Amino acid sequence: MPANVRQHASTEAMSSNPIPATPAASETPDKYIVPGLERGLRLLSEFSSKDRTMSAAELARRLKVPRSTVFRLLATLEMLGFVERADGGRDFRLGMAVLRLGFEYLASLELTELGRPLLERLRDEIGYPSNLVVRDGRSIVYVAKAVSPRPFASSVNVGTRLPAHATVLGRVLLEDLSLAELRALYPETHLEVFSDSTPRTVDELHEIVQRDRERGYVLQEGFFEASISTIAAPVRDRTGKVVAALGATIPAAHIDPAQLDAMVEKVRDTAGELSRLLDYRPSLHSSGAKVVNLYRE
Repeated sequence: MPANVRQHASTEAMSSNPIPATPAASETPDKYIVPGLERGLRLLSEFSSKDRTMSAAELARRLKVPRSTVFRLLATLEMLGFVERADGGRDFRLGMAVLRLGFEYLASLELTELGRPLLERLRDEIGYPSNLVVRDGRSIVYVAKAVSPRPFASSVNVGTRLPAHATVLGRVLLEDLSLAELRALYPETHLEVFSDSTPRTVDELHEIVQRDRERGYVLQEGFFEASISTIAAPVRDRTGKVVAALGATIPAAHIDPAQLDAMVEKVRDTAGELSRLLDYRPSLHSSGAKVVNLYRE
């Protein structure tokens, strides 16, 4: 989403000549941007877990557009179900149409369609929840999950977003990035800390994810949340790019050391199977590292 609202008029696009289905290579894509639609989408993007409700005045301030424009945008989005009034008042929040759109997006992903039965099988084999996540910038997003029948308090659901640098699954998703790419993603001097295990700098993060890449998986306790262990492995597409991380979440107190190696191998095998379904073919230099317990590293 562009950072600034394009204010140019669309007089060329509204000329007597019909708009071609695909812009010519020599033409700028900006010619085909609909400013009103862009503003509406930017308005929806202002809502987050931290800002669940906002007034028209606050949205106008953030978007730097007149209140009258925001009122018209809100009226349109409210009619379509993308926003609704919070408790019948003047503040607004996201509506159910956003959720439906999100689920339609997830349902359309080949990744989730292929991954869901594999997650369920993994869950049945190890007896604990299994998850599939993708990266969106500096965050990971849960796109599929198989819930365990065992009593297990978990705060994550499909759609949950967590910081990539501070989670085991996020580390897996950052494996392909070079040090320069990581610095571009995290330009700050010090990374936000979520636990004692969170890397403090980009250099430290890079060292960690490179070790993860060489190992071929991650197993660690309490990296993001105390007393919770995560096993994770990368899912790659036909180009070899890491497109998802597949993992299992286990209460640390429940881990039987005698079964740990087998659980790690099941996670790795499941991630490898999903990668093959995405047409990935491992190279001769793929990781064959033995299982190493990071509790003791």
